[in-house]
Amino acid sequence: MKTRRVFAGLLVVALVGGCGVATRAQDADSGGTTGSGNPTNAPAGPIPVGLEKFYQQTPSWQRCGSGSQCATITVPLDYTKPAGDTIELRARKVPARDRTGKIGTLFLNPGGPGASGVQFAAAASFILGPALLRKFDVVGWDPRGVGDSTPVRCLDTAQQDKFLATDGSPDDEAEITELNTVSKGFADACEQRSGKLLPHVSTEDAARDIDVLRALVGDVELNYIGYSYGTFLGATYAELFPKNVGRLVLDGAVDPAKTAEENNIAQAKGFDTALDAFAEDCASRNCQLGTTKAEVLAAVDKLLTETDAKPIPTGGEREVTQALAVLGVIYPLYSREAWPRLEEAVADGLAGKGSRLLAIVDENTDRTPRGYTTNANEAIYAVNCLDRQDVKSVAEAKALASKYQAESPRFGAYLLWGSLSCANWPVKPTGKPHAIKAPGAKPIVVIGTTRDPATPYGWAVGLAGELESGVLITRDGDGHTGYKAGNACVDTAVESYLLQGSPPSADLRC
Repeated sequence: MKTRRVFAGLLVVALVGGCGVATRAQDADSGGTTGSGNPTNAPAGPIPVGLEKFYQQTPSWQRCGSGSQCATITVPLDYTKPAGDTIELRARKVPARDRTGKIGTLFLNPGGPGASGVQFAAAASFILGPALLRKFDVVGWDPRGVGDSTPVRCLDTAQQDKFLATDGSPDDEAEITELNTVSKGFADACEQRSGKLLPHVSTEDAARDIDVLRALVGDVELNYIGYSYGTFLGATYAELFPKNVGRLVLDGAVDPAKTAEENNIAQAKGFDTALDAFAEDCASRNCQLGTTKAEVLAAVDKLLTETDAKPIPTGGEREVTQALAVLGVIYPLYSREAWPRLEEAVADGLAGKGSRLLAIVDENTDRTPRGYTTNANEAIYAVNCLDRQDVKSVAEAKALASKYQAESPRFGAYLLWGSLSCANWPVKPTGKPHAIKAPGAKPIVVIGTTRDPATPYGWAVGLAGELESGVLITRDGDGHTGYKAGNACVDTAVESYLLQGSPPSADLRC
């Protein structure tokens, strides 16, 4: 889940280039799956009435990158009007290494919303265990509105730079007005450039797309790992197509029963919890920021206070404002491995040097010297603003400010005021918070990490309890998501479930 400008999906560097073109001879092994699948390459499972042409299309899988195949799939713009306009989805498949003993297809979604599944699948050998790579074709796709699929487009590079750098915790009327103006400008630009697509990028629409993809690879049931926001997408699929659920892993879970306000406050407190863990760790190892947890936290607070008054130079045209400093602090909390980098960036920032902080932000918002390489910063709003109602006006945000401040003095305001783009959004939200039960679905594994900064552990507990077939795996640890995070207990349980279809017999704590 991504709230405001915080990217809470699994952050992965694209390790393989884009999709290329190949002959059909090169693509000879790209048919349907075996085992749980359909060996005839015909669509598998029931076909919803009126959607026959989408479920019965024949994707042209062509070689792209090392060991990968890519295809473009057509789906309806509006599932209630299947005879109307269409959009495209781009997908990447990494074929199973064991072609004769293949179980089926394992679909991946890295979260966001707005993260590229095509890029994620390209890194499959780093993301999944060897046994899964042997037994499953791995497929990642860019959801509607994202990346190489039909994308949402809003801002140019200079406009995105301004949007991300604008004060996200306004202290007075002038700053509130500026933030609202920038947020409205963003929403207006999205309407101007992507107005036809905006009403049709909801999570429900994306889940319906997954069922088309499932059928086209020849699998009767969906096998899937979704991370962060991808857990909401996977749970929504289970709600819509419970009989088509195979082996679903929802890692770093989002609780769909929570309101936007509950989510914002919980996420702000989640970042507080993760920052506390960082500060305690830093203080224990000759930290530049202090010798006690309190001193380290005070150093971070000093950085955020100073950047609010005066941005930090970086040696280039851009400066580190408080909004960018907040992002520079938040992103490294997603992984313990990035904590030393956070320490260095904060120390540099306090010394008046902002280049390390800016580098962290740029890497996690896909900003290069040539501009933004993806539309993730735009797609996230397009999906979130449609999925649920957030604050509806500046007046409502003002009324909630003291509550958010009390719950999280450090991050609460930032999460609250980030909702202004949705308050100005040209399309009314269609989703409502509700518990997803998915009656009739096979067991669904939900993973929660106790000190997850982006998807608080309580969300995983909530989702596992709401799903009629939910089974909870708890990872006691730091960082975002649990599978392949250095915990053998979690990894073994997940891979046994995906390979054999047997989840833990009871909720498991690792």
